[in-house]
Amino acid sequence: MTRIAKLALEDGTVYTGEGFGADGEINGEVVFNTSMTGYQEILTDPSYHGQIVTMTYPEIGNYGVNSIDIEHEKPSLSGFIVREESRIYSNYRAEGGLSAYLQQHGIVGLAGIDTRSLVRRIREQGAMRGILSTSDLDDASLVEKAKSSPGLVGRDLVREVMPTQSRQWDNRLDDWTETEIARHGNPAGAGNAKVVCMDFGMKWNIPRHFISRGNLVTVVPGDTSADEILKLQPDGVFLSNGPGDPEPLDYAQKTISALIGKTPIFGICLGHQLLSLACGAKTFKLKFGHRGANQPVLDLQTGKVEITTQNHGFAVEEESLPDCLEITHRNLNDDTIAGVRHRESTAFGVQHHPEASSGPHDSHYLFDRFQSMIAK
Repeated sequence: MTRIAKLALEDGTVYTGEGFGADGEINGEVVFNTSMTGYQEILTDPSYHGQIVTMTYPEIGNYGVNSIDIEHEKPSLSGFIVREESRIYSNYRAEGGLSAYLQQHGIVGLAGIDTRSLVRRIREQGAMRGILSTSDLDDASLVEKAKSSPGLVGRDLVREVMPTQSRQWDNRLDDWTETEIARHGNPAGAGNAKVVCMDFGMKWNIPRHFISRGNLVTVVPGDTSADEILKLQPDGVFLSNGPGDPEPLDYAQKTISALIGKTPIFGICLGHQLLSLACGAKTFKLKFGHRGANQPVLDLQTGKVEITTQNHGFAVEEESLPDCLEITHRNLNDDTIAGVRHRESTAFGVQHHPEASSGPHDSHYLFDRFQSMIAK
């Protein structure tokens, strides 16, 4: 039986479609992702906490869901919007359907709207606050709720998704990816290195990469102090991705500042932004963000262009970059900073996701760069 659901934006626009997944009403920042596959990885990426994600690819759900392709124990996003939700799925690894998976985890979905119109509006007006509801179907009421809902700027969303205690990580990459990275080999001396991952909402494929390269991995909450981390005697420290605005995370910036020069550091996405802030840079909110598995990035060190997975709504402000940081990567869509390196200490970060699952795998070499730093 068809369930009516509505999405209302803070600019007064209302979209009416069909609800799938869970019933309810949620608020969040409405954004879009241009990936053609990988919807389960998107659903379980904690970086989407506080957001309603719209997929630009028209049919989603055709290969189902499984217990392997997850990036966290449960979905973190607020809501999910598609043009068409495939009710028939076919894949030898599938364990269930998309709608049932969303319902199981309490995620409200919306299908049957013109996602091209919605994405065009976001591109022109910028990411907006929105309300997605299967209960309140009054347009005026929903628009007022959208206008009064909280945005992302200035909020610490990391504390809502990071772990409460430390743990040893032992889960490896899938066989196919391990075969791929084995062809390159680990840098001499990097095996069995102790890597401490500061978890701000970390995608699980990241520590899988460290484990499959022979490291001993300890995952700690993102608010762990520098003293506590150094007591673990790390050979390297990793700064994870995570949701929202990096500037309110003063506790993380303080820790990272104290770690610079004492151990090699590698940051991804939010971790890259926090490393830059800890060095004295500033960040700003992008108009509609970078979200998708087809984002071109130029490695300024090699001159090679990588196709990357990205998911962020904030970026490092180039004008504020301190002398101690050097730009290493650029986003070729808008020329924003996509990577930095510390000129005096062994620390670097990138705005994209080299661990990308389901892909692309162009940036796997960044894990090997970190291994080389640890080995030296």
